[in-house]
Amino acid sequence: MTQAQGPHSLQALQARYGERHRWLLLLSVMLGSMAAVMSSTIMNVAIPDMSTHFTLGQSRVQWVTSGFMVAMTVSMLTTPWLLSRYGYRRVYEVCMWLLLGGGVVGGLANDFPLVMAARVAEGLAAGVVQPIPAIIILRAFASEEQGRASGLFGMGVVLAPAIGPSIGGVLVDVFGWRSIFFMVVPLAMVALWLSRRYVPTSAPGGVQADADSPGLDWMGLALASASTLMLLNGLVQLRGDGSTLAVVLLVLAGLGMALFVAWQRHLLRPERQTHAVSQVRRRPLMNLKVFAHRHFAMGALVSFTYGIALFGSTYLLPVYMQMGLGLSPSYIGAALLPAGILLAMTIAAVGRLSNRMPPAHWVSWGLALLALSFALMPLVHPAAGLALLWVLVILGRIGLGFILPSLNLGALRGLPKDLIPQASSVIGFVRMLGGAAGVSICAIVLEWRLVVHAFADLPLRAFNETFVFLAIITALALLAAWKMGESATPAPTHSPTPKD
Repeated sequence: MTQAQGPHSLQALQARYGERHRWLLLLSVMLGSMAAVMSSTIMNVAIPDMSTHFTLGQSRVQWVTSGFMVAMTVSMLTTPWLLSRYGYRRVYEVCMWLLLGGGVVGGLANDFPLVMAARVAEGLAAGVVQPIPAIIILRAFASEEQGRASGLFGMGVVLAPAIGPSIGGVLVDVFGWRSIFFMVVPLAMVALWLSRRYVPTSAPGGVQADADSPGLDWMGLALASASTLMLLNGLVQLRGDGSTLAVVLLVLAGLGMALFVAWQRHLLRPERQTHAVSQVRRRPLMNLKVFAHRHFAMGALVSFTYGIALFGSTYLLPVYMQMGLGLSPSYIGAALLPAGILLAMTIAAVGRLSNRMPPAHWVSWGLALLALSFALMPLVHPAAGLALLWVLVILGRIGLGFILPSLNLGALRGLPKDLIPQASSVIGFVRMLGGAAGVSICAIVLEWRLVVHAFADLPLRAFNETFVFLAIITALALLAAWKMGESATPAPTHSPTPKD
């Protein structure tokens, strides 16, 4: 009996669980994604304690977060190849074991290099896992159900970073930084148990995983990794005194990205596909054909700028509240928690209502609300109370709730089925690349404006101007969002029986 016909194949699981199998499958991968997202966001609260424990400077210990981000961003590109070669279950379970192992090893480690290795392992797993839910939603659900499925998934995934830092702050105060590593372990264990029941051994499309499929594009992976690392390092150097080194790193990052694109184009040439069988076959790490679909190209541009705004504001808001407004860290965490829960509720509601408007319209409204929340931040002043601040934070979270369940649908819907795994990993890659760059860009703009206003001792003005910068970036993404809507293929009213 082949894998595609085995007791854990897609066809067998659909026969066993019927119509509810796709929801059970989505629940299984949602828990794994929650574990991945939590491991990526919650570590920030442990950085000061970890710095003291290992007697390291802030710049070095910060690599606990940066190393994770680089590993996660680059590994997203490997998801389509891994799924086609090894199938959903094997890939998903290995990722859960990596997250679980990283949590245990990082929590018990007494050497900083071991902590770093655990974080990189977690980052690799988190990157591979994150494109999987979008692939399943686009392939397993009919078009009229995709919005609801995206809303349910988005609500669950957003709850992790919304609640995580608040719980993490308490854990660090009571048990120390090691407890943060252990937080991911229970989620990973439950996800592993669910995967044994509901995640198929099949590859996307319900076909048998092919161990003899073309090998991984190691050259492309090396170029993407090196370029991402140099880009992030270059942006970090811009924040310090190493301006010459920063320029060199950024130029090398640009050159590396150009070489990466050239190499991917080379692998897509028709003569390469029919070359001598003696030559090792390679499938491009990033199938550039996805950018031939205009709605996807515009969606990727929105995703990149949205990543800058989302991650940049996630960094900027707590720093603004602490340094600019003089609020305590515990107060900030407690105050942001209701906004995070409201964000999760908005995502669920938009998912249910998504069929009433094209996804690009939801994205555009969300970007407009997010840009408005940033643009109005200069009106906040401690002397006038903090009510306006919380209104603007909630307004921004509602905007995010409009965007999150709609962006992937707007970019990926209408693509050929065989391109969906590649497209999902690419959209995640550009979002995380924008996010990783966004934190450094916001820090650079803030430090620049702090220096400009230092003579007048006006730190609030520096923060306000940085928020205006974020508002402009977010507003520019609106242009791409409208273009995404103009060029998108309308979803059919009645979809054929879907496959995952």
